[in-house]
Amino acid sequence: MSAIDPDKLKMFSFLLFTKLEGAVTSGMVHLGDQLGLYTALANAAQPMTTSQLAHATELNERWVREWAYNQASARLISTTNTPSESPSINDDQFFLSPEQVAVLADPNSPAFGMGMFHRLPQTMAALNKMPESFRTGVGHDYDSHGPEGAVGIERSFEPWTNANLIDTVIPAIDGIRDALTHGATVADIGCGAGSAILLMGKHFPKSSFVGYDISKYALDRAADKLNASGLKNVSFHDPRKQPLPTDNSVDFITTFDCIHDMTHPAEMMHAIRAALKPNGTWLLVDIKAHDTFALNAQKNPMAPLMYGISVLSCMSSAMSSPDGAGLGTLGLSASNAESMAKSAGFSQFRRLDIDHSINAFYEIRP
Repeated sequence: MSAIDPDKLKMFSFLLFTKLEGAVTSGMVHLGDQLGLYTALANAAQPMTTSQLAHATELNERWVREWAYNQASARLISTTNTPSESPSINDDQFFLSPEQVAVLADPNSPAFGMGMFHRLPQTMAALNKMPESFRTGVGHDYDSHGPEGAVGIERSFEPWTNANLIDTVIPAIDGIRDALTHGATVADIGCGAGSAILLMGKHFPKSSFVGYDISKYALDRAADKLNASGLKNVSFHDPRKQPLPTDNSVDFITTFDCIHDMTHPAEMMHAIRAALKPNGTWLLVDIKAHDTFALNAQKNPMAPLMYGISVLSCMSSAMSSPDGAGLGTLGLSASNAESMAKSAGFSQFRRLDIDHSINAFYEIRP
């Protein structure tokens, strides 16, 4: 074994502890979201001291101060102060820039990023189950994260969906806007809390929409949102109780960020083909991925996060049955998706020109 280079040793130790810093700071982001600290900063007319922030949120100032120091030193919130020889605690003031507001405190912003942090405790709690999964090969489905896991997924995807599905995504799919306007049958597989299908149901009242999901927590959320919406052209079902049609009767099927999570994605693609009309359309939305680990590691700066989340969530779900396929978060590259779709009986596969930081969009037809 070659001798240890002391400089390289220091740099590697630093690299390792930057990962721990990120994990701990992520916990502070969760607290900032849950305790309303970001919202209070966003709503303030001017920068706030920690005493003012604590008063606005009805929290203890000393705890708020330490949280603010973490967030400001991580450059997640802004401060008006510059370093000085003898700083005063009372001089420290904090605020959110417009960009920080969009990501941290505005649930209507397409850039809102609190969803994954909402479910951070549940995601990290999966670590307790991982040793056994590594030994047996069997993972855990999304309901293992409890009801907050479903809410976190909802908060992750709903802001972008609300801002872009109707005006950007639907028009990009050949003929779908006209079909929905005049009246079409639509199925959303892996519908989660129902955000996408409720939005389509509202905008296209002549069409009928059915959402399918196996998560009881997501379906409970979807039912509550459906009741609040008053829509009569939308329903939600567990496909194990009310399966997807097999008579080629559906005009349009959507799958948003769920195929890679499924234990049997190939079988699902066959089921989608059996449900679709001969002139029907399947919108497949899934995580952007390259064909190899080397390309993902080289070209995707978020690859470490994606592979880690895969172990704790996506691949775990995809291997939650002993014969699960285990695609994982980065397991459905464009070429893999096209190959699987054509094996399921589809002949047309087109990537849509839609800009999204994480997802790729495909129009697939029989």
